Amino acid sequence: MHQIRYFLAVCDELNFTRAAERCHVAQPSLTRAIKKLEEELGGELFRRERNLTHLTDLGRLMRPHLEQTYQAAETAKEQAESFASLEKAPLNLGVMCTIGPALVVDLIAQLQARLPNLELELHTARGSELVDMMMAGELDVALIGLPSFPDRLNAEPVYSERYVVGFPPGHRFENMAAVPVAEISEETYLQRVNCEFPEFYAALGTRSESATFKVRYASEREEWIQAMILSGLGCSFMPEYLPLFPGLRTRVLIEPEVTRQVSLVTVAGRRFSPAVSTFVNLARSYNWRAQA
Repeated sequence: MHQIRYFLAVCDELNFTRAAERCHVAQPSLTRAIKKLEEELGGELFRRERNLTHLTDLGRLMRPHLEQTYQAAETAKEQAESFASLEKAPLNLGVMCTIGPALVVDLIAQLQARLPNLELELHTARGSELVDMMMAGELDVALIGLPSFPDRLNAEPVYSERYVVGFPPGHRFENMAAVPVAEISEETYLQRVNCEFPEFYAALGTRSESATFKVRYASEREEWIQAMILSGLGCSFMPEYLPLFPGLRTRVLIEPEVTRQVSLVTVAGRRFSPAVSTFVNLARSYNWRAQA
């Protein structure tokens, strides 16, 4: 890059002495750098005739390319300096789609207060999809609730929540303090396609025949599942802190009680940017229970 900078200075000044002064370098050093650049490009870039300096045909051909290269390098340097000083604070955050916004928005507000130039890109998806995005380098950090993670990922638990069963007002579950999982076998079950309950349930080692579900409806959309529950079409399992439609009733599941752990997930060994480091530190000290 020094060679290119010296070359462009000579192009402007058409004088090696003035170009050296402009670049704050001794003229012999500038001349050697130009010679090295000429060797790399395979020909003379300047023709010196007494006190006159002219661009050769090769020099004129190379000038726009080297100007573009130098400008791109300067732009990259400026962006890197802005990034390091948090003048720009990009963050690609993944949040599992079954984590309600109410749990996270105050954390984002706190992050914005720390990083006025925050540029947040929020991705919501199933836990397994977010894991794949983390592994592919598409996310900086994520909030994921799964029983286990690949070795390349660091998963630091931040909060836990029980699973509940959601049902409409007037349902028989309303008279129960808690609902055994086996009771669901007598009900029409609405399957939340993105739900991680089966994975946490399986992680308990519970025999599968203790709960058989009559799945009649399934949807990826939480609002559709909850609307169908309220209309009396069935019941469904869901995390304790999932935002609920007004009127929807819930009871904690027991026998077994199923709990999911939500973790702050990063890639092992990957260096944190200032924005990621700030988010991770905030998430560690964040009062998750207060937002539930």
